[in-house]
Amino acid sequence: MEWLTAFFNDFQNSAPALWHGFSITLKVVVIATIGGIFIGTLLALMRLSSSKVLNFIAQSYVNLFRSIPLLLVLMWFYFAVPFLYTAITGTYLTIDTALVSSTVAFMLFEAAYFSEIVRAGIQSIPRGQSAAASALGMSYGQSMRLIILPQAFRKMTPLLLQQTIILFQDSTMVYAIGLLDFFRTNYVRGDLMSLLTQYILFAGLVYFTISILATYAVKKLQRRLRV
Repeated sequence: MEWLTAFFNDFQNSAPALWHGFSITLKVVVIATIGGIFIGTLLALMRLSSSKVLNFIAQSYVNLFRSIPLLLVLMWFYFAVPFLYTAITGTYLTIDTALVSSTVAFMLFEAAYFSEIVRAGIQSIPRGQSAAASALGMSYGQSMRLIILPQAFRKMTPLLLQQTIILFQDSTMVYAIGLLDFFRTNYVRGDLMSLLTQYILFAGLVYFTISILATYAVKKLQRRLRV
């Protein structure tokens, strides 16, 4: 059991770096989820609008991002965005390109999936409520903001959280562009090749535990919100 002892000794020394990597993962997931839901809600409203132009734009966006791999989107933003910025401004980006690119890529990619969840939630609300709001003199924006969306979000919260769990699992793909998230920190901290496998297994165990607990919490919330 010498390898186990060596692993725990090295883990104690690696704890600060591991926590830093985990904080990067959480930062990407939280920002991408909030931004994705916001953009997804706008896309859903565009899909449900009477404007054919808005409907076409939103539908094209959703079809585009649901038809290409997430890894490809990450590569696009990591390589293309800095190149375009330099070409337009003549200066180089001074920010953490990997962090910003991965966050924006996840946000825009997940927005396509969040929009479908939001659209289904809005369509699940009986049309009679929109008619009643209109009869009371409410505008479309008022009825959507005060009556339809609050009920829709109550129904679709478990689905939004479930998609967030998928986003958390997919966040390991930032390894491909060199971002030191939790998975990559585990990987590079294995200074000895004999410990490399243990670190990967440890990372998998952490992702598995968090995902299982989050899924259980979502199911409990779904039963609690059920009308």
